[in-house]
Amino acid sequence: MKALIVIPSRYGSTRFPGKPLHRIAGHTLLERVVDLARTATRGDADVKIVVATDHDAIRDHAAAIGCDAVMTDSAITSGTGRALAAARAEVIAPEIVLNLQGDAPFVPADAIHRLLDTLRTTDAEAATPVLQLDWAQLDALRDHKRSSPFSGTTCVRAPDGRALWFSKNILPAIRDEAALRAVDTRSPVYRHLGLYAYRLATLERFEATPPSHYEQLEGLEQLRLLELGVRMQTVAAGAQRIPISGIDTREDAALAERLIAEHGDPFGGA
Repeated sequence: MKALIVIPSRYGSTRFPGKPLHRIAGHTLLERVVDLARTATRGDADVKIVVATDHDAIRDHAAAIGCDAVMTDSAITSGTGRALAAARAEVIAPEIVLNLQGDAPFVPADAIHRLLDTLRTTDAEAATPVLQLDWAQLDALRDHKRSSPFSGTTCVRAPDGRALWFSKNILPAIRDEAALRAVDTRSPVYRHLGLYAYRLATLERFEATPPSHYEQLEGLEQLRLLELGVRMQTVAAGAQRIPISGIDTREDAALAERLIAEHGDPFGGA
């Protein structure tokens, strides 16, 4: 089943202009995300990787690192829209489109492989990765939300892994937490990692539908899929070597460099 991994990459970030070309420990952010996609799909001849951008410098840099790139309309405001535009630009339409955010170079590579495998082997219409938090990680998320309540997303999932809901609140609420802590090192809370694989028809349907009620309340576009009745499967991701969700600011980039120095650099599949 043919799959297209699209890396949306905009130059004009309000908080961090030129972010895709910023170097982190010797490699640009875009180079790191392309390397992640290559590592995750090594040996899979049915996957193509393409950078979707609206800026010549990013297109030229993609070419310099040996990655295909497509120019997309600068009026497109979301990575999802840019992913669909890239899919429509393909001569042969892909069956699966994976939207790999251009500012998320430290997603576990196994998560990308599992997303593609899920859509190839099940009837799910979309798939996304989650990470089950241990108690220390849950405590850290609670602390973080005291100052940044809309940073970090949790997922409620069915026993078979089907996504039931996503929220900027920490879900589920936990009764008798002390008793649970005594018998299990893991909490019942799953943190969502923000990348998605779609069947092309599902992506088309998503983009053709206006923002939904709960999507607008929570600020989470994946809720549009659930409100449309789309079956979204979650897959369990392995631990992140570099524990940072994405690069939004120069401060995030500096933190990433410190974490790489501490934990080792995953670039090159190392």
